[in-house]
Amino acid sequence: MTDATAPQTGILRSAWANPILLLVLTTLIWAGHSIVGRLAVGQIGPMTLTCMRWLIALAPILAAARPSLRHDWPVLRASWPYLLAMGALGYTGFNALFYVAAHRTSALNLSIIQGGIPAFVLLGARAALGIRFTALQALGAVVTMAGVAAIAAQGNIATLLALDFNSGDAMMLVAVVFYAGYTVALRERPPVSGLSLLAGMALAAFVTSVPLMIWEIDSGGFIWPTAAGLMTLAYVALGPAFASQMFYMRGVELIGPGRAGVFVNLVPVFGAIMAVVLLGEPFAAYHVLALLLVVGGIVIAQAGARAKSVSAR
Repeated sequence: MTDATAPQTGILRSAWANPILLLVLTTLIWAGHSIVGRLAVGQIGPMTLTCMRWLIALAPILAAARPSLRHDWPVLRASWPYLLAMGALGYTGFNALFYVAAHRTSALNLSIIQGGIPAFVLLGARAALGIRFTALQALGAVVTMAGVAAIAAQGNIATLLALDFNSGDAMMLVAVVFYAGYTVALRERPPVSGLSLLAGMALAAFVTSVPLMIWEIDSGGFIWPTAAGLMTLAYVALGPAFASQMFYMRGVELIGPGRAGVFVNLVPVFGAIMAVVLLGEPFAAYHVLALLLVVGGIVIAQAGARAKSVSAR
């Protein structure tokens, strides 16, 4: 990826070598996804958006991955069950639930609930792979989950005790679990380049999302995309599905997954700011509490991960 996709001009080459810039852009794009998901309501069907984003994104992804695909194709072909499952879980499943949830909850809630992904990854890695975590990591996961619970309950403890959640928040919570499962399963990825893996999973995501779009059309839920719907489609296809993936992989390449992963903390922060400023969504006291808990929990967990890394040396 470094040589084949590196920009050739001076300014772009400097940007491509700047991991901080690339990772901040990545989190801005991911945060903007929550805003766009809300703006898409009534402009394009959620399953149409899920399916068509991968169809459009496949062109630039395959073009960028072309050099590595020549070498990696035999391994990818042998790993098709894994690619199909990963594309269905992390790409199709997550995004389909995300876009449906956007019809039923706020962009602010969508952003903050996504901040729970690192905690679910920690728990999933322990349950599925037996990976131990430190007391600080466990505390961070608990604090983060408390923030997600505050959003789901909308600050009302009676709602939490009665399990009477907003359906959109509940869907987003399931989507987060899906993406955490996908993240944990990346540890078992086939030995291919990041771009080849992205191409294989994007193709799988398109294939597995086609039935959802057919179902949407057959059930009468299809919405012919408006101009705003087409703009939304262009953003999610070229932004979250393509550009942010390229930026994130390059950032990981430059500074490693541990340091790059810390930047994910910015997604709920940027998303909350965008939801309030761009959409005018109300920012209640429980949102402040939830945001502090989610971000604070992730910071605590990261401190625990660093402590574990140092003690293992």
